[in-house]
Amino acid sequence: MNRYNSDADDYYVNVNLNTEMELPNSRDTVLHFFEQMRKGFPELRDFQAQENGDLVLESDKDQDAFRTVAIEARRLVSGCTNPESLAEAYRQHELVLDLAPHLLSISLLDCEALDVTFGFDFTYDGNHDEVVAEALGLGSAFEGLIEAPHAKKVVNFEPSLTIALDESCQLQARLSIETRTSAYQVRTGEFGDDQISLYLKVRQYWGNGPDLSFVESFRRQREIGEELLQRSVLPRVVRPLAQVIASR
Repeated sequence: MNRYNSDADDYYVNVNLNTEMELPNSRDTVLHFFEQMRKGFPELRDFQAQENGDLVLESDKDQDAFRTVAIEARRLVSGCTNPESLAEAYRQHELVLDLAPHLLSISLLDCEALDVTFGFDFTYDGNHDEVVAEALGLGSAFEGLIEAPHAKKVVNFEPSLTIALDESCQLQARLSIETRTSAYQVRTGEFGDDQISLYLKVRQYWGNGPDLSFVESFRRQREIGEELLQRSVLPRVVRPLAQVIASR
């Protein structure tokens, strides 16, 4: 069991390789790449060519744990939701990044940025923004606003913070929360069974970036992400949010 699964309804590790040029979409190239992915992960069986041009190979999404690999116009995507272990997610992502230069002709020169994202989804049938504000606190500057005589309810609170992890600002980490409550739902009290999403993204910009392969950069970024999760995100954001939701 993944040690993060108990903290949220869904947990995932995603990798996006963003490119400057459009990715190849020829039949032979795409199918050969996906066949190699399926050899490594036989559960990747469902192939779809979507109307917007995205090419997607995924496992059974009706299962709690599932995998996705997609070739978009200028982005290569690898997703792993509710993995049994982080190692299982990392194994998929490393295979994608190892195959990409050779089979999809993605070079370091073509890379705009590599993203490694750790995500948590919390299902909550109520005011998402109110829950986030209660769990994380508004801070003294914003508390004065909510305590104003005419203030009624919180209808939008989606905090985010991006920090540079090196002097060049080429390596960054961004923590953000996405809520899915509308003003109409707050007004009527009719809420859907939607999810609050928390994302920790570690991004490496290329250009004058590191002299590393995609796999080497991924390993460094995931280590940074895990350290940030353990040091602050899990104890100060994820678990307080889960506790407030559980108390409702």
